[in-house]
Amino acid sequence: MKKTLIMASVLVFAASAMCYAQDTTTAATTTKQGVNAPARPDFKRPPKGPDFKKRNAEFEKRLKLTDEQKSQAEKIRRQGFEKMKPLMEQMKNKQDEIKNLKEQGKSEQIEQIKKELGALRHEAHEIRMQNMKDFETILTNKQKKELKKMKEEGRKKFEQQHRPHPNFGGMMPPPPKEEK
Repeated sequence: MKKTLIMASVLVFAASAMCYAQDTTTAATTTKQGVNAPARPDFKRPPKGPDFKKRNAEFEKRLKLTDEQKSQAEKIRRQGFEKMKPLMEQMKNKQDEIKNLKEQGKSEQIEQIKKELGALRHEAHEIRMQNMKDFETILTNKQKKELKKMKEEGRKKFEQQHRPHPNFGGMMPPPPKEEK
């Protein structure tokens, strides 16, 4: 059960990143980060580029989604995007705030903002998990089994491509201990 949740988390995160990532290499502006720094994505809508369409078509084909399921999945994806949009903006602002405080040498305020950023990331994770649950509700039992198989394959591929962190003996460092 725990592995399934972890895998679902990884897949949802990857799917979200693929669905909502935008190419920022072409646009350059003068920003707080410097002259000709790449422009940040504005999170207006999910992109529909050729890579997204190809991956989405392969995903739908492998799960053998019906037209109705495809339309329901698109609706779930758009609803998730609308929920994520304000969080992504808030996270971007927090990251900018941290960068500015570092430049000003005000390190005492950074830790509080990092905690706030962590809370926003957790909230985004919860939205992704709910989106995955919502998506799974439109699947048949056979499709759910295939999705589970796809998640396991993705996890194995991820583990092969990413070496464990040498300091922690695993993929991720342990979570920070909460202060009392």
